[in-house]
Amino acid sequence: MGNIVGTYDAKATGFVPGGASLHNMNTAHGPDKETFEKASEVELGPIKVGEGSMSFMFESAYQLATTKYAIEESGKVQQGYWKAWSDLRNNFTG
Repeated sequence: MGNIVGTYDAKATGFVPGGASLHNMNTAHGPDKETFEKASEVELGPIKVGEGSMSFMFESAYQLATTKYAIEESGKVQQGYWKAWSDLRNNFTG
């Protein structure tokens, strides 16, 4: 997922223009807790999404890899990224 300009509606904070995230196949991902809860409680009706924003996504059936530089040396990795989902409660039973 990449964000060129504006905001990305599935991540309320921390996804700035020029930012990107990489989720390999079969890896859990989705909206952060704040975004999920807000969307779950809002009154449904017609809305405009993405106005003033440009984001993109690509998917692959292949395992993606990063370089050692990207992970360890670039200083661009968002530490604690996984914490966006740490407080999500289980909304499903059975």
